[in-house]
Amino acid sequence: MRQHPIGTGPFKFVEFKPNQSITASRNPDYWKSGRPYVDGIEWTIIKDLSTRTLAFIAGKGDLLYGVTIPQLKDIKSQRPNAICDVLPANVSRNLLVNRDKPPFDNPEIRRAMSLSLDRKTFIDILYEGQGDIGGALQPPPAGLWGLPAEELQTLPGYTPDVEKNRAEAREIMEKLGYGPDKRLPVTVSTRDVSYYRDPAVILIDQLKRIYMDGELDPVDTTNWYPKVMRKDYTVGMNITESEVDDPDVLYYENYACGAARNYTAYCNPAVDNLINQQSLETDMGKRKQLVWQIERKLIEDDARPVIFFPHGAVCRSPSLKGLTLMVNSIYNGQRFEDLWLDQ
Repeated sequence: MRQHPIGTGPFKFVEFKPNQSITASRNPDYWKSGRPYVDGIEWTIIKDLSTRTLAFIAGKGDLLYGVTIPQLKDIKSQRPNAICDVLPANVSRNLLVNRDKPPFDNPEIRRAMSLSLDRKTFIDILYEGQGDIGGALQPPPAGLWGLPAEELQTLPGYTPDVEKNRAEAREIMEKLGYGPDKRLPVTVSTRDVSYYRDPAVILIDQLKRIYMDGELDPVDTTNWYPKVMRKDYTVGMNITESEVDDPDVLYYENYACGAARNYTAYCNPAVDNLINQQSLETDMGKRKQLVWQIERKLIEDDARPVIFFPHGAVCRSPSLKGLTLMVNSIYNGQRFEDLWLDQ
């Protein structure tokens, strides 16, 4: 499957060159008559974001995903005819804490870590203020199910007074025997990609405010997910993507007891019961109330503290037409069956 995938989509697999490219050709047997329009697509694989951006600026490509706000300025100044759209994304940066490894098996330490977070600073530094603060589900208005801002601000760690939160966190740490002269060493593991690495650096700096000294452990992409799935980490900076903005998709994958992507091994039977209840509820208003109960409980339990949801850009050449962009999933809208080139 990994080397020669077969499907029913608009394009057929042709070739995969690891770390170089993926090539697909038009599927003449596609079920939708007359689609796709283009004869094929080639995805050029460039790991480094700066190199990828420079390649697009130089005209080596028609479409570029994953553009950060700072990179957007370079593109607009150096390839001014490029069309770029800034969108919210259902992709949260979040804190992983291994609940089985002392001293992080102590819920008080996990609470102190949650209280240390200055979410707005992450957004300001990395995305020039363009991002959203939310719980597990994508926050409104792009998200249909997330907690509203006024509700979030009543929950632990989300109050706007960051210094008050950190003072509470230091008090917790001091009761546990830590302080200026006895600091807790922490290894922060993350995938060795800038989307992960950059917020991990800020996280390490913020943990210093509560007597924790962090060391960055960058992990190659091929090893990252196996590492977190086997719980071979202490503290991690992770990114959680969701296929679509729906509670079932997110909760059953990430927060239900024993779920495949429940990397912190969080398990609360009462929350599982609520997840099942909301899944069966057909009235959207009633379902949303159940979802908000779950959101509040996940925050109160420090299940997987969500730091922020960034905004990003998608840039394309003026000749590329028929592109559909999504605000609630990075996976949808990429069948490309309606794409065409005006050349």
